[in-house]
Amino acid sequence: MKKKKRLYLLGDVLGVAAAFIIFIVPFAFMLVNALKERREANLLSIALPTEFHWENFAEVFKANNYQILTAFKNSGLIVVGSVLILIIVGSMGGYVLQRRKDRVMGIMNSLIMAGLMVPAAILPTIWVLQRIHLYKTIWGMILIEVALQIPFTIMLFRGFMSSIPIELEEAGYMDGCSKWKIFSAIIFPLLKPVTSTVIILNAVTIFNDFTNPLYFLPGAENATVQLTLYNFMGQYSSSYNMLFADVILITIPMLILFIFFNKRIVEGMVAGAVKG
Repeated sequence: MKKKKRLYLLGDVLGVAAAFIIFIVPFAFMLVNALKERREANLLSIALPTEFHWENFAEVFKANNYQILTAFKNSGLIVVGSVLILIIVGSMGGYVLQRRKDRVMGIMNSLIMAGLMVPAAILPTIWVLQRIHLYKTIWGMILIEVALQIPFTIMLFRGFMSSIPIELEEAGYMDGCSKWKIFSAIIFPLLKPVTSTVIILNAVTIFNDFTNPLYFLPGAENATVQLTLYNFMGQYSSSYNMLFADVILITIPMLILFIFFNKRIVEGMVAGAVKG
């Protein structure tokens, strides 16, 4: 018994040590270099700065005529719009795919799951966006993000939907509820745990997306937070102190979101595991 306890304690210690090395050390490295002057930061040392330069964060805001504020606005619009559409479409799609058992739904499920493996084609997508006049627009970028994340979102909703007893729907039918009423009043409120998971996972993925806005949303006025990193990286010179300060600033919103939804994500995982 004592041997097992020692093994469990050793596992806990190793887990905490690994988490410290993987998460805390990189963040500390970025923070100390964000507070150094340019020449000292370019050495990429984890040593404390000889003099703390807190004004680096203010300089990041002022760069390119306060471009980071525009970037936060653009990224916020893309994240909010994409997540709302993903929740609505994903929950409905997961509900239908889980409850209907026929050949058509089997084909649809296969097509949706194929979306997890098939990569996006850049040039054809740009051609389509140009034809529908959505290239270089926030709405076009939202549709791109929704198309990329919808297979995974439907998979999450469908998996959680299987834990909801079908007897609840049968009781609703007996009370004279329509299919829409059953979904909106009975099913959707029960999806709060998995909806929290969908929000945090998709929000972080879309907010941190670098390549898709680079291809589908070019232009300084359309910059997202990840593209502001270009302000401090050049072919012949780089300002790592400003770069790390920028990284820390654009990390804060998703960190707050994760802290807010963390407990609900855990509750959702536990609830999905014990239902049914």
